[in-house]
Amino acid sequence: MEVEIAGFVADAVNSDGECIEVQTGNFGQIRKKAKELAKLCGLKIVYPVTIVKYLEVFDANGSRQSLKRSPRSGNIWDLFAVLIYAPELPLISGLEIELALVEVVEERISDGKGSWRRKGLSIRDRRMLALRERIRLQKPADYLRFVPFAKGEEFTAGILGERAGIRAALAVKTLYVLTRLGVVERIGKRGNAYVYRLLVTPRTKKWKKKP
Repeated sequence: MEVEIAGFVADAVNSDGECIEVQTGNFGQIRKKAKELAKLCGLKIVYPVTIVKYLEVFDANGSRQSLKRSPRSGNIWDLFAVLIYAPELPLISGLEIELALVEVVEERISDGKGSWRRKGLSIRDRRMLALRERIRLQKPADYLRFVPFAKGEEFTAGILGERAGIRAALAVKTLYVLTRLGVVERIGKRGNAYVYRLLVTPRTKKWKKKP
């Protein structure tokens, strides 16, 4: 249940008094709220990542027409597509980000009112089928899991994209955030591409105001 704390509304509070915020949009929307709740009671931001999605289609009368698995799926790297809007959040003392890897089913109705991309199907509901895994990111060092390179190894966004199996644009966003967290550093250019390397000792958690 939602709980009001010092003028902010948290999605929930656990038995230890820690605030819980479930965030599906970009993190810039909760920047101020996250800073204050982390200071007041500690904050866990849960970011759901849909790794398996099923599409359940109903006709206008409510009868199920089909149930199939969607070819699209997410992965843990999707975090950086939303974290780029507030890359300093993981540095806030008392704040933790948790990735929830989930299976979901999306109910759609054949009513002709939905997006043309869905061929007129409207989304009626989404529900979780299973929680596959929880990944806790409590400090900058925990983000080393997103750097699949050895100490001293140099790499670009393109190389990261190939190694991680993600789009180049997402690799660029990932490296921007990791640089802000002090997990990697930019050391130069190779042609038109920036070159990075791993920092073995990431920065400690500390909130820094933007100038």
